[in-house]
Amino acid sequence: MYLGSWLSRLCRGLSRPIRRTTQPIWGSLSRSMALGAQRIPEFSSFVARTNTCGELRSSHLGQEVTLCGWIQYRRQNTFLVLRDCHGLVQIIIPQDESAASVKKILCEAPVESVVKVTGTVISRPPGQENPKMPTGEIEIRVKTAELLNACKKLPFEIKDFMKKTEALRLQYRYLDLRSFQMQYNLRLRSQIVMRMREYLCNLHGFVDVETPTLFKRTPGGAKEFLVPSREPGKFYSLPQSPQQFKQLLMVGGLDRYFQVARCYRDEGSRPDRQPEFTQIDIEMSFVDQTGIQRLIEGLLKYSWPDDKDPVEIPFPSMTFAEALATYGTDKPDTRFGMKIVDISDVFRNTEIRFLQDALAKPQGTVKAICVPEGAYLRKQDIEFIRDFATHHFSQEVLPVFLNAKRNWSSPFAKFIMEEERLELTRLMEIQEEDMVLLTAGEHEKACSLLGKLRLQCADLLEMRGVVLRDPALFSFLWVVDFPLFVTKEESPTELESAHHPFTAPNPSDIHLLYTEPEKVRGQHYDLVLNGSEIGGGSIRIHDAQLQRYILATLLKEDVKLLSHLLQALDYGAPPHGGIALGLDRLLCIVTGAPSIRDVIAFPKSYRGYDLMSNAPDSVPPEELKPYHIQVTWPADSEEKNAAATPSKNLSS
Repeated sequence: MYLGSWLSRLCRGLSRPIRRTTQPIWGSLSRSMALGAQRIPEFSSFVARTNTCGELRSSHLGQEVTLCGWIQYRRQNTFLVLRDCHGLVQIIIPQDESAASVKKILCEAPVESVVKVTGTVISRPPGQENPKMPTGEIEIRVKTAELLNACKKLPFEIKDFMKKTEALRLQYRYLDLRSFQMQYNLRLRSQIVMRMREYLCNLHGFVDVETPTLFKRTPGGAKEFLVPSREPGKFYSLPQSPQQFKQLLMVGGLDRYFQVARCYRDEGSRPDRQPEFTQIDIEMSFVDQTGIQRLIEGLLKYSWPDDKDPVEIPFPSMTFAEALATYGTDKPDTRFGMKIVDISDVFRNTEIRFLQDALAKPQGTVKAICVPEGAYLRKQDIEFIRDFATHHFSQEVLPVFLNAKRNWSSPFAKFIMEEERLELTRLMEIQEEDMVLLTAGEHEKACSLLGKLRLQCADLLEMRGVVLRDPALFSFLWVVDFPLFVTKEESPTELESAHHPFTAPNPSDIHLLYTEPEKVRGQHYDLVLNGSEIGGGSIRIHDAQLQRYILATLLKEDVKLLSHLLQALDYGAPPHGGIALGLDRLLCIVTGAPSIRDVIAFPKSYRGYDLMSNAPDSVPPEELKPYHIQVTWPADSEEKNAAATPSKNLSS
């Protein structure tokens, strides 16, 4: 019974991949691939089979077919299920002596062995049809069979419900790719990229240009990978993004560029980041911010998967200041409420010393969020929230239940006067089972703390069964009007770019560049989806003099590193702007995957390693010699640390 239910579940999955999918993956893919006349893909052209395992139906009865695939499951040596990337089909193992050789092959081949079978499509016996399996009305009576490759004992079973560690999955990635979910993720990725190409190139005249991956070191931004050259002391750098190239293409008159671009950052992996990643990189001439936003909205609507609810455009927009004040972050998840409310006026005359001290300071405020059904939280949840605020923000947060019976965790509540209680209830629309999280301090710090706690509370409530974030809902948001510069953490008197140094200032703020540059807003825009930044771009500086001033005077950068770009801007650069969409992050959210590593064919591990091939790997000294590189190993006293974190200092 267990194996039967599992098989039915897998069959349903192959025809209905995730959640609300209502059609096979390849069905929607075939429609998306049509560039003019509708055509059905020929999945069995140029190969040794006549059909795929997932396409046979009652309309094929009596036909002789040749199928190739993996043995998914075998039962009592009477039938087996054959699988390929298109689906499953049941194969009847012949029992008569004249077909003993065929039976031997199909009965002795281990599960996951690759076989080729030829036979006739027949109806399943009455009552044995499987309506949950797309091919469930038919089966194949085998005439011949060939073992193409026997499978050794597997390190794990190829079943999605079998729990495997991520390290094991990455070590045997070629086996993990056989799983239904990885097949679905990568095919959906291909489908979306194809539609994006259609939309940009065929419908809007973009030119697909490949830019170099061997470039030079650039100032600011994330750490870059260095690549040695055979010239002593000189290195290439792998680009964080094609930013300079895309701008140079605009100077070159390409007008509209896009690229499915590989990008590199020498940083550790996180669930939404890894050392190498892919962007949909876009640049246009003679465009403004609104033009870029409308382009991207149309692009996502056109390429959106058929098995999801359609994308509604235009996307809402919010300024950076509004996002910080309302959600405590520049990438808010707008699928649920719990907005930050300034309640300073409620407590202007409070006798609570903690609030008095905060409000007495020039930038002091009192902020709060209302946690719906916070009564579901346990005592340890409340303690976790308070500890989080203390350890990560060095700030106190006070949980308050205005229902007196629930104030076991907040002795502070008894000091709230009745008029304060009533005003707080009215202002924040508090219900009886809700909890208020209250903090006081400087505006930005208080908002950032409550923004983090908003997400922590959502996690805790959903662990307790309260649904706040609908996984089937995709909530897009533009965040605009970012500051052009921020102060450096390590040196508060110095500035750095909030986005990158090529972002143009807001035209109405240009005069502030020379007097109060920290107040200048940039023409930078981020696209946020369900609380994750999936895209970012800006209108660029196309005036060489302005670009030179920002680099040299405000950011104190060595302009020699960007002399080629500055020179190009002097030769008639058109006004231009663009954006880059994070393809991996977008697919991660669309598929509901826990990590971008689940939508990349061969990703790196959390620490940036390729566990399958053991990269990075050591190189013999004689192979380093042409690059004038010498490896300096850690001192003996550091060897233990080096064993835990392999690192090599390269000197030339």
